[in-house]
Amino acid sequence: MEADLRYPIGKRERIENVTDSQRRAFIDAIAETPAKLRAAVAGLNDKQLDTPYRPGGWTVRQVVHHLPDSHLNSFVRFKLALTEDAPTIKPYDEARWAELPDSKAPVEVSLSLLEDLHKRWILLLNALTPADWKRTLRHPEHPGLMTLDDNLQIYAWHGRHHVAHITALRERNGWR
Repeated sequence: MEADLRYPIGKRERIENVTDSQRRAFIDAIAETPAKLRAAVAGLNDKQLDTPYRPGGWTVRQVVHHLPDSHLNSFVRFKLALTEDAPTIKPYDEARWAELPDSKAPVEVSLSLLEDLHKRWILLLNALTPADWKRTLRHPEHPGLMTLDDNLQIYAWHGRHHVAHITALRERNGWR
């Protein structure tokens, strides 16, 4: 059976009752994302950066720019959930964002942004109490309330998912 190029690490599986050690692993995954992304694109030339990771998919460059776009949104969602009672967050059209002119910028711009964003985000995540992780937000595209534990799981997976898009493409194309 051929691998699904859309989900190189598989689809995200939600854990209902997150343990402290699982939460720690999710935070660690988020903390590691910027370095793993930087390593995934190291040495790629513009032609390689402008190659789609799969037929009909985004280019490597668009994936790199998507990560801080998405993770900035998540960071704000954490802050909203920590300071408001079950706020309704605003979704965004990630496909249209990926077509905006800044998605053609050099990848270093987004690599640096992601590194600094994650430094700040990890400071916040490491300071949360057990009660904080149960705080909720409402995503209009998903039924019911999401906890911050849910959001943490999504973004731990999200970074690994997109880094794997790039590393799998490198492997398939023999880009060393």
